[in-house]
Amino acid sequence: MDVRQLEYFLAVVDNGGFNRAAGALFMAQPSLSQAIRTLEKDLGTSLFHRTGRRVVLTEAGKALIGPARQAVRSLEVARESVNAAQGLRTGRITIASMPSPAIEPLSTMIQNFARRHPGVDVVLRDAPVPGAVIEMVRNGVTELGLLSDWERPTAPEVDLHHVERQKLVVVAPADGPFAPGPPLPRERLAGQRLIAGERGTGMRRLVEEIRASGVDVPIAVETDHRVAILSLVLKGVGVAILAEAWVPLALRAGAVVRDLDPPATLDLALVSRKGWLSPVAEEFLTMAKTSAAERPRR
Repeated sequence: MDVRQLEYFLAVVDNGGFNRAAGALFMAQPSLSQAIRTLEKDLGTSLFHRTGRRVVLTEAGKALIGPARQAVRSLEVARESVNAAQGLRTGRITIASMPSPAIEPLSTMIQNFARRHPGVDVVLRDAPVPGAVIEMVRNGVTELGLLSDWERPTAPEVDLHHVERQKLVVVAPADGPFAPGPPLPRERLAGQRLIAGERGTGMRRLVEEIRASGVDVPIAVETDHRVAILSLVLKGVGVAILAEAWVPLALRAGAVVRDLDPPATLDLALVSRKGWLSPVAEEFLTMAKTSAAERPRR
């Protein structure tokens, strides 16, 4: 067994099959299949059930994913550590983030990091809910993650670093039911058609809390596509509750934004793997934590 074989194995897992993995690796599909068969022979067990063009992980294959990611990542850390000996001139960092924190503060974090280290590549991976961010970091898909939740989750497999708290706000169309003004009592949402995000997010939890309190808020649209919510609001489909990261975009687009009374906030946290981090990830995490510490408390 060698690291290249593990990289091939993970490519099949991440791309959902041999054909797409071969394309991502820029190699012939028969060569990839042979490499996986060699790995299976070395391990003495099958890693995939092959049913036509589909592949399904065996129990042994599932068990290999975590150790394989750790082995591949350890080699990458070793390479990056050598490259960083003369300063962070090059490198790569992969970050998983939920959509709202990716707008802010992650965009500012990346802006500051890129100014100091322009030769380092930053790759962002989408993670819809907090558990997905944690899982991607834990499994080594990414080194770092950024999540937002009602309260900071308990995740002993990774380290969580507080960044800030963001308010949840009501966003409505310009010709809709609300005008700019002071914080909006939650009961004023009664009867308003709501555009709601998916379950498992802090925004959706607040919606359910308001409905559970007896305020009749019908859900007009439920969407997993967070980026569609603001567009639907602007088209007059309904109102939405969003994290304040969306406020600048909403105001520039002409929407009405109101704080809530009583207020509700989300806790934002950076997630990092336990153990060794690459020099690039260490630098990004240090800069992000320093910036967070310097921001005024909300």
